[in-house]
Amino acid sequence: MKKTLLIFFAFVFLVSCSKGGGTKGNYVVKIDDTTISQEDAQAEMNSLPDMAKQFFQGPEGTAKFIDELVKKEMLYLEAKKRGLDKDKEFQKRVEEFKKISLINSLLMKEIEKNAKVTDKDIKDFYDGHKDDFTINSQVKVSQIVVKTEDEVKKVQDRLKAGEDFGKVAAAMSADKASAKSGGSLGSFKKGELSPELEDTVFRLKKGEVSMPLKLKDGLHILKVTDAKGSVVEFEKVKGLIAQRLTAEKQRASFEKFIEGLKKNYKVDINKDAVAKLAAAPSAPADKQAPAAPVQAPAPAKK
Repeated sequence: MKKTLLIFFAFVFLVSCSKGGGTKGNYVVKIDDTTISQEDAQAEMNSLPDMAKQFFQGPEGTAKFIDELVKKEMLYLEAKKRGLDKDKEFQKRVEEFKKISLINSLLMKEIEKNAKVTDKDIKDFYDGHKDDFTINSQVKVSQIVVKTEDEVKKVQDRLKAGEDFGKVAAAMSADKASAKSGGSLGSFKKGELSPELEDTVFRLKKGEVSMPLKLKDGLHILKVTDAKGSVVEFEKVKGLIAQRLTAEKQRASFEKFIEGLKKNYKVDINKDAVAKLAAAPSAPADKQAPAAPVQAPAPAKK
């Protein structure tokens, strides 16, 4: 139980934005001259993850929650009493946190407003990409079988260069029986192929080529040349499409915003200093986690 409380105490400490000392409404608890008001406590509770909120429900849960608030406030006051808020490393971390928080606020305002996805956007995407939402029930498969990784690379290079899959199969496949027909194995329904092959080919869309699949007789490169199946209902994939389109719009908006900023700021990169930095031996890893790279905000879950 102590371990569980410690976990939720961490939630309270990390997620909380309130600093106590509030004067609104009736106080819930006083610690020396510091007051935690009803509004403060409610704000702390509202900031918790749903799982933690459930843990702190009811009179007993609320009492535990207040106990966690008291622990947090006492630790905070003790840290200040010891002058830890004046520590240079602490102040550096605070400044870095402020920088990242301001960046996030900027991105929320400048990017998310330009990444709105409408129901029409979602439906248009669905109607134009129904192959992406088709569950195959029958596939026509061709294959190229080779023995070594070097041969795999040669096959892939020829396919990337635009050569016909059937011609490459006829020239290079170690399975001479299928090679005679351009690698064609025929049409198959689910359950008619070995589990290894079925798991691969029924994931492919029409025209797609698989990564090499290692089987007993060699490395198989597979292609679905035709496919039949049923399209997943729109309502079942609407949320996934919304997330995808939002992410794409956010990424595009982010890149456009950054390009605009480059016009407003003069950036001078000292290439000699960068080269020396790259050549310098790495210092021991800091205990503090590195700052996350700046990127477009993740799409909100529907």
